[in-house]
Amino acid sequence: MLGRTANDLYWLARYVERAENMARLTEVGYRIVLLPRDGDGTHEEWRSTLSSAGCAQGYFSKFETLNTRDVINYLLFDFSNPSSVKSCLAAARRNGRAQRTSLTRDMWESLNAAWIEFSNINPANITAGELPRVLDWVRSRSALYRGALLNTILRNDTFFFSQLGTFLERADNTARILDVKYYVLLPQIEMVGGGVDAVQWGAILRSVSAHRSYRWVYKENYKPWRIAEYLILNQAMPRSLRSCYDEINIALSDLANLYGERSVCHETAAGTRNLLSSGNIDDIFQSGLHEFIEDFIIRNNRLGNDVAEVYHFNG
Repeated sequence: MLGRTANDLYWLARYVERAENMARLTEVGYRIVLLPRDGDGTHEEWRSTLSSAGCAQGYFSKFETLNTRDVINYLLFDFSNPSSVKSCLAAARRNGRAQRTSLTRDMWESLNAAWIEFSNINPANITAGELPRVLDWVRSRSALYRGALLNTILRNDTFFFSQLGTFLERADNTARILDVKYYVLLPQIEMVGGGVDAVQWGAILRSVSAHRSYRWVYKENYKPWRIAEYLILNQAMPRSLRSCYDEINIALSDLANLYGERSVCHETAAGTRNLLSSGNIDDIFQSGLHEFIEDFIIRNNRLGNDVAEVYHFNG
């Protein structure tokens, strides 16, 4: 496969996943903003959401103050934000059109329809009551595309690069959602373990569709270290860092088998997976949850760079 084709397919998968993840991050911020809070902390949740999404600098270059409507528009609809849902869907469609012959009809139609429908949404019409429906719609469109991919594509390099892009992006998102929780809650010692804290942890779990499954696995009330363990180390949880890196290593192994060689990106991915498979949540909290997440995001970005170099994405 040509490097340009691999690049487009890999980033197509990342953009679709990123659109969904931006909707999830927006949901986290919005749910937490709605919760009762002492003082003037409402907008600080949006600051942490923007920081975790990597959008803070871009937002403040355009807006002077934090405002719920401005933040939501910037995260969902603003073309000047390259990570907004609208920008991601546009980029995914552009990549899909460039590699139309590599996609199945179901994949292309779900992608094209998602872009057309979202581009027809007027941000001015998005009320507080309408926002959850829009965020659910974004997630459902991403799931529709993923379903088309999983059910119709050959298990060849198109599939392997798509899987690689999807789970690299998903791992990044889960880490960033945990980072939102760290910035918003953990510095406020008086809230940890309280009723508000439990509700906010519940918002985090719902944002990654893990509310029911957490109860199924642990059968107990929310505990910060349990939730962090679930989202970082639990192999069975499909959005956990461990699960994502299991999938990443499978995709890279399939590419190595197909092309007949392993390279530095395989070692980078295996190293991060080993770190997660041997990890202990007590050690992570002792050394610092934020520091662990920060290190993981750096590792994840390094792997993305290694993949681009090894498979000649810019060639």
